[in-house]
Amino acid sequence: MAIAVARRERRGRRRTVSRSRTPYLLIAPSVLLMVGFLVYPIASVFYYSLRNYNLTRPWGNGFAGLENFRRLLFEDPLFWQSLGFTAQWVVVEIVLQLVLGLALALLVNETFVGRAVARALVFSPWAVSGVLTTSIWMLLYNPTTGVFRYLADAGIGEHGTSVLADTGTVFPAVVLAELWRGVPFFAILLLADLQSIPRDLYEAASVDGASRLRRFFHITLPHLRDAIVLSTLLRAVWEFNNVDLLYTLTAGGPANHTTTLPLYVASKAINAKDFGYGSALTTVAFVILLFCSILYLRLSKFGGDRA
Repeated sequence: MAIAVARRERRGRRRTVSRSRTPYLLIAPSVLLMVGFLVYPIASVFYYSLRNYNLTRPWGNGFAGLENFRRLLFEDPLFWQSLGFTAQWVVVEIVLQLVLGLALALLVNETFVGRAVARALVFSPWAVSGVLTTSIWMLLYNPTTGVFRYLADAGIGEHGTSVLADTGTVFPAVVLAELWRGVPFFAILLLADLQSIPRDLYEAASVDGASRLRRFFHITLPHLRDAIVLSTLLRAVWEFNNVDLLYTLTAGGPANHTTTLPLYVASKAINAKDFGYGSALTTVAFVILLFCSILYLRLSKFGGDRA
């Protein structure tokens, strides 16, 4: 009898252990994929950032320690220039995209004839690929066949004007092109959140005599807070890593005036074959993004009480 009881207890313990291991076995494939496609590449970048790894000078390859970081911090003015332009690019784009996207979301959230068509037109630029977007804007900015040729024919400006080759106009030109693609992103996310706001709140505020502006600041914006924080964070990361539009339109020029940090990384790692220095630049960009993202989420109290 005692032997039978002991056997049942052992079987029960084995079943308990088997059940406790089942969740880990089920998530193991996903964990392995994350390690292979996320953790390993990041670890590789950190590893090569501590090495001299230049394919054009293989005799100098080897362990470098923090030399690459000392070099970019103290001997590379183009690093600081590209970092400064990246910060300017991200701030200007996010602010303008948020304001215009919120305005569009509020507009297409209203009830009017043809609202479905208007929404489709507003959101359509987001479905266009980055390279195709830049091709469209390159045609528009073309000095001989683009819009500035017709403006010159009308007496506005001069023939042969190339806004992408002028250091005084290249920044507004690339900002405008990216706005066309980025504004629908904010409009889509904010419109989805706008539709979740109870209409009873607006009706009660109207009965109490609240103006349209007061309803916007006291009802709409508080309910959109989390959506605004999330969308601005996601878009800031994407704009920080923007390569396709700037590379296709200007390739970082003229005179490196539109060179962002990711473009500088591509120039060093891919064009110059200096993968060690490119990895150091990538590591610095990763640390900057991580620090700014955590700080932004903490300051904005994302997911916290709206009160």
